[in-house]
Amino acid sequence: MVLMCQAQDSTQINYNLRKKIVLGGNAIAYTGTMLGLYNLWYKQYPLEKFHFFNDNKEWLQMDKVGHSFSCYYEGVAGIEMMKWAGYSKKQYSIIGGSYGFLIQTGVEVLDGFSAGWGASVGDIAANTFGASLAISQSLAWDEQRIWMKYSYSASPYAQVRPNVLGSNFPERVLKDYNGHTQWLSANVNSFLKEDTKWPKWLNIAVGYGADGMVGGHDNTYTIDGVYYDKTAVYTRARQFYLSPDIDLTRIPVHKKGLRTALIMLNCLKFPMPALEYHTNEGMKAHWIHY
Repeated sequence: MVLMCQAQDSTQINYNLRKKIVLGGNAIAYTGTMLGLYNLWYKQYPLEKFHFFNDNKEWLQMDKVGHSFSCYYEGVAGIEMMKWAGYSKKQYSIIGGSYGFLIQTGVEVLDGFSAGWGASVGDIAANTFGASLAISQSLAWDEQRIWMKYSYSASPYAQVRPNVLGSNFPERVLKDYNGHTQWLSANVNSFLKEDTKWPKWLNIAVGYGADGMVGGHDNTYTIDGVYYDKTAVYTRARQFYLSPDIDLTRIPVHKKGLRTALIMLNCLKFPMPALEYHTNEGMKAHWIHY
């Protein structure tokens, strides 16, 4: 009996320590991130009364889908951290899954007080969707069956406006929305009966992208006082995709470090054949799309 109590106490102390590490580490990281953003980005602009601005029509909403993606994965990471710390299913789902929303909302607050920007209702809505997707699946199934994923293919438009769309590959991966595709990738096996022959790792994914954009609202812009109108040169269009995908988290591994790596890599859509519907050019087939 004494030995059993000692073992239970040891386990409890271990989880208490893990909770302190997770909560303390995240508090420090969040504070440091917000202070760093303010000093590096917002400090150069004057502060004013908190205000909103409407950017919902920019970039054919690709930036909004990107917000959802970021919030979703920050939520997935938060869930895994809180699960490791020993919280209950409800606690790690809601608290951990809200990590992305809390981080991105902090950025929106800074935007709202900055004269250079404003808080965006569209961004907040997109953040809410991403966090809700992570939280709801964790609560319902204690796993993620529908993943948000990302892929990038180089586009020719970044060369036209490198200051906006990126002057090198790392910048373009983040800023060139023409090359982005955002996906919802569903694990079919997890929705079927246990005796199904559908492979556990094979997903079906639907994707969304956009094309022909060299400006946020339209294809006109000004550089050093010179006005450019690329409306007749580049036609803005939406792209919709259907493609198989691989769920890396369904690959059986025993090492925790390898499992963590697979969860992190699962944010990327696996290169596979795809059907595309382009709103200007119609249906297309790709042997490999990424």
